[in-house]
Amino acid sequence: MRTSTKLREQGVAPDLAAAALTQSRLRGKARTKFGELAEQMLFTADGLEQATRLRVASLHADRFTSAGVNHIADLTSGIGADAMAFAGAGLRVLATDVDEVTARIAAWNLRQFPEAEARHADGLALDLRAEDIDGVYADPARRTRGPGGGRRIFDPRAYEPSLDRVFALRDVVAALGIKVGPGIPHEGLPQDAEAQWVSVDNDVVEAGLWFGPLAPEGPGRSALVVRTAVDGDGKEHTRTRVLRASDHPDGAALEAPTGAVGQYLYEPDGAVIRAGLVAHAAAELGGRLIDPTIAYVTTDAPAPLPAGSVPAAAGPAPIATGYQVLDTLPFGLKRLKAYLRERNVGQLTIKKRGTAVVPEQLRKQLVLTGTEEATIVLTRVAGAQTVLLVEPLRGGA
Repeated sequence: MRTSTKLREQGVAPDLAAAALTQSRLRGKARTKFGELAEQMLFTADGLEQATRLRVASLHADRFTSAGVNHIADLTSGIGADAMAFAGAGLRVLATDVDEVTARIAAWNLRQFPEAEARHADGLALDLRAEDIDGVYADPARRTRGPGGGRRIFDPRAYEPSLDRVFALRDVVAALGIKVGPGIPHEGLPQDAEAQWVSVDNDVVEAGLWFGPLAPEGPGRSALVVRTAVDGDGKEHTRTRVLRASDHPDGAALEAPTGAVGQYLYEPDGAVIRAGLVAHAAAELGGRLIDPTIAYVTTDAPAPLPAGSVPAAAGPAPIATGYQVLDTLPFGLKRLKAYLRERNVGQLTIKKRGTAVVPEQLRKQLVLTGTEEATIVLTRVAGAQTVLLVEPLRGGA
């Protein structure tokens, strides 16, 4: 309010002052996706909501450069987040958007890349051959347009443009990549695509469909785990790890065994779960499921690290978060309340999966007054509601 009042006192037009303050607010929100680069960019609310995080956009660009693409068309560029990463990787870029304001904002964000063009146009109407395009990327809108960002669209058939229209482009350009929502169902996915779910620091942010030379490992499901790690000097590093169905001889048909809770519990990364690769994670961890319907893996010994890796910033990202199991008991409010009181617990971390219990409500009902900290997992074990008292493993995985 102080800034708005000061701008008005200085004679700045109200609409210009409002636009400047809106950009300031959006830049603040954009830091989680773009870091300090956000201060040099312009945004719309819808564009920021759907924009790819810079780290993930760089991985998209790696696919195209590794496939030998030279000139890429970003058919639904939005504010230009992916287009910036493509241009930064040395690709010629044609970015299009059907909304004129958004296209002009993309042009501003791409202003430092002479080999990038932002155009107000319908990308699906382009003559890709005449434009000499050898790579195509699309990020169809998954929100309705409207005040406050509109409603989120979960049905892929309602994307704008529709996925069927974008799929048809692979008949013209083989190197086709499509960003979709992470909730997209497995049923109906193209058989010739690599479908990859992506998480960043435990947050599942997107799924991607990659065709032709952009899927060098072939079609199938995969999970890309991206984690931020800090080395001894306080410097941040990006760790990645890809888990594929094809990593195991049984492929997508692999099923995990189930069994009793062991000494360790592992929670697969969200991208692994969304990709339907929990059984593959269990096989790598050397464990079993605690329940056939629950994505928790248990082992009798600490899971081995991937061959050749080290538990440091330079190692691969972990596919699961690990805990040591300290105790197991049937779920019951009175029993749990007494159990935690006996252990003088005052601060409690509650994790849940496969139960209707609301952690915030449970915490109030427990009336914790102690001085110790604890972590519990509320879940099902062989169909029975169970509480696991756990301790996070050093390093978390």
